[in-house]
Amino acid sequence: MSGQLNKNNINSKVIRLAIPIMLQALLVNGVTFVDTLMIGQLGEVAIAAIGVASQLFFLITMFLYGIASGSSIFISQFWGAQDKDGISKVISISIIFTIVSISAISIYSTLNPTSLMLFFSKDKEIIKCGNTYLQVVGFSYVLTGLSFIYATGLRSINDTKTPLILSIIALSLDVIGNYVLIFGIGIFPELGVLGGAISTSFSRFVELLLYIIITNKRKDCPIRFSFNSLKSIERKFAIKMLKTTAPVIFNNIFWSIGMISYKVAFSKIGTDALAAVQIVESINNLFLVLIQGYAGSIAIVIGNMIGANQEEDVKKYSKTIILYSGITGIVAAILLYISSSLFVSLFNVNDEVYKLSMNALVSLAIMLPIKFLNISTIVGLLRAGGDTKYTMVLELTSIWIVGVPLTFIGVLVWHLPLQIVYLFTGAEEAVKLIAELLRVKSGKYIHNLVRKN
Repeated sequence: MSGQLNKNNINSKVIRLAIPIMLQALLVNGVTFVDTLMIGQLGEVAIAAIGVASQLFFLITMFLYGIASGSSIFISQFWGAQDKDGISKVISISIIFTIVSISAISIYSTLNPTSLMLFFSKDKEIIKCGNTYLQVVGFSYVLTGLSFIYATGLRSINDTKTPLILSIIALSLDVIGNYVLIFGIGIFPELGVLGGAISTSFSRFVELLLYIIITNKRKDCPIRFSFNSLKSIERKFAIKMLKTTAPVIFNNIFWSIGMISYKVAFSKIGTDALAAVQIVESINNLFLVLIQGYAGSIAIVIGNMIGANQEEDVKKYSKTIILYSGITGIVAAILLYISSSLFVSLFNVNDEVYKLSMNALVSLAIMLPIKFLNISTIVGLLRAGGDTKYTMVLELTSIWIVGVPLTFIGVLVWHLPLQIVYLFTGAEEAVKLIAELLRVKSGKYIHNLVRKN
């Protein structure tokens, strides 16, 4: 698979896969915003309670993404090797692991939500409201995790349309359910926060049910649970999968804690600064959808190529990936800079928050090309190549030795303004970029995890 013609074919395939992934991410971000807006109509206590409860789900989501991402490395390589039995084994292991690991958290958050809420807030009203939400949403954690497995599995075998369609259905149900159950529309009772929790859990149940039905109805679809596959799994393969997936899970959890630590540092500057960061991050997420979709599609294609024993072509194509990611990042940074005032004006904030947000967006625009390069390189190349230990060490070292300490020093010792401190968070991105590019150049990130010796 070399030469200009084949390279163009690969680029076309990446774009075809990327568009549905981007659209799905945009839908999720958009509906999350609408959910927050609806619950926000119930008052400050309600929105604060959901915000606090969502911190737990954020950590759980990162754990679930770790499982799904780890499994997708194997699935995409097995698909490239045309080994459907191997894919079935990976899916079965991932499903069992998700059920076992998340069930305990679901049960605990349902039976004892107060202890979880106390980690983030001491306010009795917020805790009471958050308890109501967690007692219902706790049931949905396992459902969400299993849907992640099915979605990433289907994408890894080049089916990105089905996850997009099912997300549209589930998210539509969630929005409609929120509307009728939170406010009590028509025959439905007004349940407030409880209504939002019921709607969220129901939509996730429907989504998982549709995944199970569709994958089981499709002839020869390997994305399904199989007891026979579990029985035939060799201990050697299970250990290999664990060794590859564990660093991704560990990485995601401690990366998410690092992101929360940045928020703690910004809060030390003041309430206005924290509000500005919330605005900037919401805008940042919209732009990152572009590169996350691109990186996800790259990971699928690269995994398929490695599974098909096309390692040399992967090395050649990696240069194209880096070039396109850099160009896309520069274009995105220019668009962000030009449209920054339009975005910030959508928020009803005071003049100080507006000013802080605009200044921080300039810092974000400066960092955006590097962020784009990092995401595409780590997700699209290094992780897809099975180089999960290296990426774990690199990401955790850069955030905990460089990013977090430098940010806290900038706030607490040097008392620097927000836009400068925000740039400090980009120091970890610069460190990662240098190490990533050297790793890609060496070619040592490519590991064929499914080749039969």
